[in-house]
This record gives sequence, C-alpha cells and structure tokens, in this order.
Amino acid sequence: MTCGTRVSSMKRLSTSGVQNTCALLINMRRIVLDTNCLLQSLPSESPYHKIWTDILDGKICLCVNTEILHEYEEILARKTTREIAHNVVEAIARLHTTYYQEVYIHFGLITQDVDDNKFVDCAVAADAEYIVTNDAHFNVLKEIEWPKVLILTIQEFASQIAE
Repeated sequence: MTCGTRVSSMKRLSTSGVQNTCALLINMRRIVLDTNCLLQSLPSESPYHKIWTDILDGKICLCVNTEILHEYEEILARKTTREIAHNVVEAIARLHTTYYQEVYIHFGLITQDVDDNKFVDCAVAADAEYIVTNDAHFNVLKEIEWPKVLILTIQEFASQIAE
C-alpha cells in the first residue's frame, strides 16, 4: 500500500517524515467528505459537528487532493468569508492525519454532475472506507460493481461515529 502525503496550503509536501504518518493512517478510518457535508459539520451547534471535531482530533482520516481542497475553499468562501474558508482549509492541510492522495485514474462514474467525480476518484485512489455525502448524484455508485465505493449519508456516518 502506498501512502499519500500531508498537505499544507494546498501544496504537496515532501515525503520526509511521512512514514510515521502512514503507519498511523493505515489503521485509521479513512473518509472522503463531500463539500456540503463539510459545511454541515462546521457549526458547533450542528448535529454533525462531531465529524469535524473527530477530524481535528485525529480520530478520522480525511482523504483529500488539491481539487477537493480548492472546492472546499471556494464554496466555504461563498457561504462564509474568505478568511474562514482559508482557515478551515489550512486546518485540514496541517493535520497530520490528513491523507493527501494524487489521482492518476479518472473513472468518470458520475455523469449527472461530473464535478463530483473528484471525490470518487480520490476515494478509490486513497482506499477510503466511505464517501460521506447527501448528494443524490452519488447514488449511481451503489449500482457499480467496480471500483466499489461505499456511500454514507452524513446522518448515517454521524450515527456510526456516535457509537
């Protein structure tokens, strides 16, 4: 199994010091988090805030790539402020448990909203356990045999980590 690398300011870091991180990440729950689910997890009063705090506390490994980080920042800036968007993305980028995965194969599994494929491709390349999303476009993945990508709604994932 190869290891992704941590990111900082949406730029790939060198691989120095990554081996210890890789050993930690191999045994950790890996997810790809859709942008809307990230947005829902941020407010402290949200019923899904535990997802964000578990990511920050290193209990969940968030799998990302540059495309995903850019989308996070773009959408967060629209919904909040540029400063908040930057701070959230920077927090994700600086976490030692963030798993940065370059994508070399683009499967194109989602045809209704092709922009969502970045999450699917990252999940496959990073061997993520789930994509956490409430976006109906991802439901097509339930019918695809290979590559198998499991989908959980934010409600299902929040229930799972509450146990």
